[in-house]
Amino acid sequence: MTTLYRVLLALLGFAAVVTEIATLVERGIFVPANFFSYFTIEGNLFTVAVLLAAAVAPSRRRRLIDLLRGAATLYMVVIFLVFSVLLAGLEDTTLTAVPRDNTVLHYVMPLAVLADWLLDPPRHRISFRTAASWLAFPIAYVGYSLVRGGVVGWYPYPFLDPADGYAEVAVVTVAIAVVGVVLAWAITRRGPSRHI
Repeated sequence: MTTLYRVLLALLGFAAVVTEIATLVERGIFVPANFFSYFTIEGNLFTVAVLLAAAVAPSRRRRLIDLLRGAATLYMVVIFLVFSVLLAGLEDTTLTAVPRDNTVLHYVMPLAVLADWLLDPPRHRISFRTAASWLAFPIAYVGYSLVRGGVVGWYPYPFLDPADGYAEVAVVTVAIAVVGVVLAWAITRRGPSRHI
């Protein structure tokens, strides 16, 4: 049952991304470098790959799969929280071309991945040090977005646009990082006492 759930969830996430690409191509506004610079897209594609790996990987790979599932859970919950708190209420911000894809990528996938983690916890508890290392990707993402944005004049999210100065960007980024640390700590609370 868990295998089927993960496969179906992966297909749902992948279909939403493909639908976005197809719709943007049809409208003649698909810019691959921009599209794949959204953390939402990167996080969902990573999660799709992890879900499929978890569905088909042999049991001897369970430790590695659990580490990847933990990272995917962290990224997806961050996507859910950031979108819900910082982006959902912005009328002039269109992050998805198809409304239902917005629901799938920002709400359904994060909550379903979190449910998967809670219902099927890792066989070994993940250490906080390991979980904290997953934050390297979001931190690198912020650096990439700021550098690329300065070069091309486009930022994936309003809170990363330093048009009004870098102080606001820094405050929001630090706040998201703190949330990430708390989530990393929470992830280490799941599983037996033996650590990996």
